[in-house]
Amino acid sequence: MKLIIQAILLTIIFTIITGVLYPLAITGIAQVTFHDKANGSRIRQSRDGKVVGSELLAQQFTSGKYFWPRPSAGSYATVPSGASNLGPTSGTLQSNVLNNAKAFRDGNKLAADAPVPADMVFTSGSGLDPHISPAAARLQIVRVAAERTTDVARVTALVDNFIERPQWGFLGEPRVNVLRLNLALDQGK
Repeated sequence: MKLIIQAILLTIIFTIITGVLYPLAITGIAQVTFHDKANGSRIRQSRDGKVVGSELLAQQFTSGKYFWPRPSAGSYATVPSGASNLGPTSGTLQSNVLNNAKAFRDGNKLAADAPVPADMVFTSGSGLDPHISPAAARLQIVRVAAERTTDVARVTALVDNFIERPQWGFLGEPRVNVLRLNLALDQGK
């Protein structure tokens, strides 16, 4: 009976420590030191402060006047996010890749044999990757400039301005956050 009482007390104590106190302490530290990141890295419109998205999650843009994100296996939904889990020998994957490449070439008026960056034909592991490569962004500049009836040089400068360098100079690849870039286009920056 003594062991049962000790086990129950230890369960209660560790539940309070690991289930209540520790999460509250970590949440408090995160709110103080990384407030923006702890709250989802939300992006607000500068005009009215309305939240329009998160810099961590892709959104679907289909209009020609916007830069397109990489394809999503989960239709950009956050709840069923994830990869397609299709293997390299999958006929469905091969078909999806060919269709994505064709859609990208057609949408950007590229030659039928023009190379397309891998991030524009393959979905990401989460299905919600908010970034594209600078090469993928540059291939879309002419379309976006034409749709917005603006100068190609202006859109090129904007893309160059939104290229994020690898974290700490060596982690990852250069990338462009599509939502931030599209918001800047809408704001006329």
